[in-house]
Amino acid sequence: MFTVTTINVNGLRAATAKGFTEWLAASTADVVCLQEVRAEAHQLADAVREPEGWHTYYAPSVLKGRAGVAVYSRTEAAAHRIGFGSAEFDQAGRWLEVDLPGVTVASLYLPTGEAETPKQDEKDRFLAELAEHLVRMREKAAADGREVLVCGDWNIGHTEADIKNWKGNVKKSGFLPSERAWLDRVFGELGYHDVVRNLHPGQAGPYSWWSMRGKAFDNDSGWRIDYHAVTTGLAKTAVTATTGRAATYAERWSDHAPVTVAFDFPSPGAA
Repeated sequence: MFTVTTINVNGLRAATAKGFTEWLAASTADVVCLQEVRAEAHQLADAVREPEGWHTYYAPSVLKGRAGVAVYSRTEAAAHRIGFGSAEFDQAGRWLEVDLPGVTVASLYLPTGEAETPKQDEKDRFLAELAEHLVRMREKAAADGREVLVCGDWNIGHTEADIKNWKGNVKKSGFLPSERAWLDRVFGELGYHDVVRNLHPGQAGPYSWWSMRGKAFDNDSGWRIDYHAVTTGLAKTAVTATTGRAATYAERWSDHAPVTVAFDFPSPGAA
């Protein structure tokens, strides 16, 4: 089995103080992808920067205290790359990919956006460039006999089933028709599959983000925005998908929950 977890940590230093280290120690995943690290590697405690049993890779943002992604892998990567060839976004701490045996895994933190503002224009430019890279990745992987897994915080609810209060968000960034159409392309003509939805068809959620404000968590008024997008060969091997929603509000160490997918695919560390 090959197991991958993605989690937006909402600031890794803050998450460490709230329970991330204990969670990681208990994890049985082969790969953990982090988003919103909000720190450079040297700013992290040793037990987080280089935890025992893990190889760690970081892509911080040039904007201090913002964004940042990371990949923790039980197996050392043959190569890792920051960004996807974008002059605008490669130093923004939003993309990191690692080559493991048989599969390339990427950690993505897609911009939040804000409808009808320059922030949304920036998000749209990111989406356009990322789509081109997703095609290049899939084509290169196919030529090399490899699979691709892109997981992370995509900051878009794809369908009505992915947001509790979808009616109140149809004109807001994260659920705009143009954004949802972009995900239609990703999970269609671009050749990727939403394996969590495939394993949980016809149901609300499972949500992976709840606002820290109000009673959103208590009322399960959440969004499913943390996806595992995988190429066809790997999608066929997906066995389980679980969302690690905290038992209580007080036990949360992020506003997101870890989303884990297990594949009946050889672990990169297998002999």
